[in-house]
Amino acid sequence: MQLNEKPVALVTGSSGGLGRMAAEVLAEAGWSLAAHFRNHREPAREMVDQLAAEGRQAHLFQADVSRRDEALQLVRDVEDRFGRLDALIHAVGPFIRERRRFADYDLDDVDEMVDGNLKSALYMVHAGLPLLRRVGCGRIILFGFGRAGEAPAWPDRAAYAAAKTGLVSFVKTLSVEEAPFGVTVNMVCPGDIVGENKLKRIVEVEGVEDEETPLGRPGSGEDVARVIRFLCERKSDFVTGNIIHVTGGLDVIHPTSKA
Repeated sequence: MQLNEKPVALVTGSSGGLGRMAAEVLAEAGWSLAAHFRNHREPAREMVDQLAAEGRQAHLFQADVSRRDEALQLVRDVEDRFGRLDALIHAVGPFIRERRRFADYDLDDVDEMVDGNLKSALYMVHAGLPLLRRVGCGRIILFGFGRAGEAPAWPDRAAYAAAKTGLVSFVKTLSVEEAPFGVTVNMVCPGDIVGENKLKRIVEVEGVEDEETPLGRPGSGEDVARVIRFLCERKSDFVTGNIIHVTGGLDVIHPTSKA
């Protein structure tokens, strides 16, 4: 094992969506990329091959990070490959778009929401902290939703919201605990960025009208990835324990059930 010269970012869930865009933007910014996927190997492989063709350093890793043994092994594999870990961007998190009251949830769905959104983050952070502390300027970035910091009522999203608001407390607590080690911890909360827009650049959505978003245009994956890139910078060390909204001013919370 040789120590990688460039800083290394591990992006979980980088086979698609906002995780993939974050991975691409960090690689473009000069980071070496540990690109994680669970099931969708082909799109993840396509991204890594494309980055390699552009002269970027990227390597592919597979794991189910909702299982603590696999989360730990993933971090070990990244260390074996690169010799270091400078940033953990945890973009894993299942979401059920269908509106459903909590009483109508199957308990398997509840487990999926909690394991995938909350416990997977706890497992990955616990596994990664020794390496992040070692570099003296480690970065942890988790994902939430708009207004997660308020722990609002979000009818028809009970299990998902409970998991994500649990992460809010975790982010704030961990940022205090890890500050003496130079590790910052923040949460990025995207707005209603859906479908193909997750993989679009800002230039691709500029001029596109969106009557629902106060800014007037839809959000793109790059909107979120640019914030992540900033938070990962070495000189961004004074920004920690924050819940950062990237929403274009949109409030996605509906005050009453629509199920």
